[in-house]
Amino acid sequence: MSTNSAPIRSRRLPSSDRLHLRHPLVIAVAALIASALVGLGLAATAGAGPAEVVTALVDGTLGSPFAIGTSLNSAAVLMLVAVGFTIAFRAGLVNVGGEGQICLGGIAATAVGVSLPDSTPLPLGLTLVLLAAALAGAGWAAIAAWLRVRRGTSEIITTLLLNFVGLALVVLMVQEPSLLRQPMTSSETLPQSEPLSDAARLPLLGLEKSPATIAIVIAVVAAIAVGILLRHTVTGLRLRSVGLSPTAAARFGVPVDRTSSLSLAAAGGFSGVAGGLLVATAPFVLADGFSSGFGFSGLVVGLLARGSMTAVAAVSLLFGFLVSGGINLQLAAGVPASTITVVQSVLIILIAGAAWWTTTNRPPRKPSSATTTDSAAEEVLV
Repeated sequence: MSTNSAPIRSRRLPSSDRLHLRHPLVIAVAALIASALVGLGLAATAGAGPAEVVTALVDGTLGSPFAIGTSLNSAAVLMLVAVGFTIAFRAGLVNVGGEGQICLGGIAATAVGVSLPDSTPLPLGLTLVLLAAALAGAGWAAIAAWLRVRRGTSEIITTLLLNFVGLALVVLMVQEPSLLRQPMTSSETLPQSEPLSDAARLPLLGLEKSPATIAIVIAVVAAIAVGILLRHTVTGLRLRSVGLSPTAAARFGVPVDRTSSLSLAAAGGFSGVAGGLLVATAPFVLADGFSSGFGFSGLVVGLLARGSMTAVAAVSLLFGFLVSGGINLQLAAGVPASTITVVQSVLIILIAGAAWWTTTNRPPRKPSSATTTDSAAEEVLV
């Protein structure tokens, strides 16, 4: 009888597939739990118990067809901002300017929407409005892209500062009669634009007693298309290679500056479309504060999704329902709706801290499995 049989060894999953403290899923769940605890703590200081807070959130998100429709509309806007953020992030850039790009998209969409005759066919009118919004958002982001490529200025700083300029432009547009402000009809008329033409208004999704529009369909289609582009096309490979190592990408003939600029402009374009959807939804006007912080919330969605379009869709739906629930939280439980903003801010801090933690103080790897960033980019291109 032979005694030289090899010992049976159990198969183990690669270390990248096993759950551990640095795994993205573990980090995301931990960040969500910590943020929820912060939110419950703030609610407790306002005199609301955990059960009361949860009940108010559920009623505000799923309690009626109107609440569900409002949540879906919010999720669509967040999804588009997060999709654009993911494109830029794949190329190694961080687009913090979603709020300003939403504002420029809303301004452009309003300028086109109020000038369209009501006899314009709806498909043509919507196409013109959303195209104008996309071009405006992309152009606004292109400013930061140009400064990064030509002057080496961080896109984080420029996109962040451009947010405030965009918000100020909205105020100017709705306050100045010679621009987009509607004529004064009474002393109680709020500063806002004229209503968009019927040809520029998003049609309803068709759900009973629901304000949900086809915006959620547009956002889902965009997420699917971008997911295919990033995973299965040469453009996606170029974006990834530039994000991994611009030096290695340049060696293989990838136009690094152009790829980076286009990725940031694309991010601005998607945020611009989100702004166009906001003004093309009831009450169909451009008003001060119409962006409602969606740009910053979309940034959180993009950070949590970590490049996955499936995660973008899921987290956008979660945050869309949270936005609607925050309104009911104030009405039913007496907790300020800004609590949701605080929770989202805590999420940003935790995710940013976790990103730093996962990229520093890593244990040394064996030489056989170690790869540099440049070699990883070369493998992508080859």
